[in-house]
Amino acid sequence: MALKSSWELALERSGGKKAVKLTGEQKAKMAELDRVYTAKIAQVELDLQPKVAAARATGDPEATGKLEETLRNEVQKLRNKLEAEKDKIRQG
Repeated sequence: MALKSSWELALERSGGKKAVKLTGEQKAKMAELDRVYTAKIAQVELDLQPKVAAARATGDPEATGKLEETLRNEVQKLRNKLEAEKDKIRQG
């Protein structure tokens, strides 16, 4: 089995899609989205991490698990929304 080049690996990960050249305006919009969603994710983490820590401190594994799952789900939702909005920008 031959080793693959970085280019071949990147092509596989992208599903063979060609890279799209972004305009300056598109790059700026995507950077703004990154800033906005980074802040939203940080807010969710700031809200839920103290609750997770409190549940751990009480020794309640069920509550801890639920809160950790909620945190993961909320962060994943925000990341998915970010990627969806970036895809809209990429498509024009």
